[in-house]
Amino acid sequence: MIRERKIAAIVVAAGRGERAGANGELEPKQYRLLAGIPVLSRTIAALLDVDAINVVVPVINAEHGAHYEALKLSDARLLPPVIGGATRQSSVLAGLQALGPHKPDLVLIQDAARPLIDGTLVEGVIAALASREAALPVIPVTDTVKRSTDGSTVTATEDRHTLFAAQTPQGFRFAEILSAHRRAAREPREFTDDAAIAEWAGMTVAMTPGSTRNIKLTLPEDFVRAERLVAGDKDMETRVGTGFDVHPFKAGKAVWLGGVKIAHTHKLKGHSDADVALHALTDAIYGALGEGDIGTHFPPSDPQWKGAASSVFLQHAADLVTARGGRIVNLDATIVCEAPRISPHVEAMKEAIAAICRISRSRIAIKATTSERLGFTGREEGIVAMATASIELPRMD
Repeated sequence: MIRERKIAAIVVAAGRGERAGANGELEPKQYRLLAGIPVLSRTIAALLDVDAINVVVPVINAEHGAHYEALKLSDARLLPPVIGGATRQSSVLAGLQALGPHKPDLVLIQDAARPLIDGTLVEGVIAALASREAALPVIPVTDTVKRSTDGSTVTATEDRHTLFAAQTPQGFRFAEILSAHRRAAREPREFTDDAAIAEWAGMTVAMTPGSTRNIKLTLPEDFVRAERLVAGDKDMETRVGTGFDVHPFKAGKAVWLGGVKIAHTHKLKGHSDADVALHALTDAIYGALGEGDIGTHFPPSDPQWKGAASSVFLQHAADLVTARGGRIVNLDATIVCEAPRISPHVEAMKEAIAAICRISRSRIAIKATTSERLGFTGREEGIVAMATASIELPRMD
């Protein structure tokens, strides 16, 4: 029986993935969040959900070790990551060679940038390997496809009924694809996928049903589409919360605002680090969740929170959203003070808040204004912050 065979999976995650960045973000796409969960975490979890798979090995970029460690993945079947090469082909070979000591019978090769695979698709590939040396999921090409030799004029129209778009995971008998990859590494040409290497090596490649959900994340708009697909799995509702906080000044040399330490003639007084902006944002998220306020979760009477970094509070609120299957849509904060000047620090604040909440900087707005010298903020006695949080949660009723 095919399920009695030892099956391994390789997750190819060694690319830089910069084309999928938006708003100046260069974080590799495999580590970006998709509906609150990193893409690579989703891809690996989808494979581990298939009971027939015995081991999974990620192949990562040499420069992405810290990114991978931050995922905090843990499973008895998940092997330590392998460092990939300069090309996808060389990265797959590195993964295959790392699996050698585990002696799998079959191997599935999956792109990290396809996180929406499901068990039915994967099991279809495995089943095909009972009688074929290689298998890959495909979907029929529905668009009319034109051929051009110069990129500007059409030279032919292809018969779309004979065309299929290849997806991953692609499955192979382990010994055969390892041998083929080693031979292909000596060829001057670069193969675009592993099935192409199998074809070149003379294997029979079976086609199995793919899925229109199994999209590859390449461009920023692919993330938008994928988030809609993920949200479509659940009936979601949008919820909005507001937050307000104020702290007075006291003697000091710097203030914490929006997760950034800013040199100033005073500091803010409070039980924690008194980051008024993060406090307002935290309460806004708690409000959208219907989960009380900071004092509910972190009582000022508790000495363990004395002098605590307010990032702890904001991260807790953001984690509650993720735990309930939701996502943060956007955060908007307004800081009211005469001094210090906020505008030079806005981008650093957005960067800090994005890291704490694990969301895109494009989902964060930081604004600043004065009270025109009126009231206690006008007298430079303290700082006020107001915030709004918009989140999506699975509908409860």
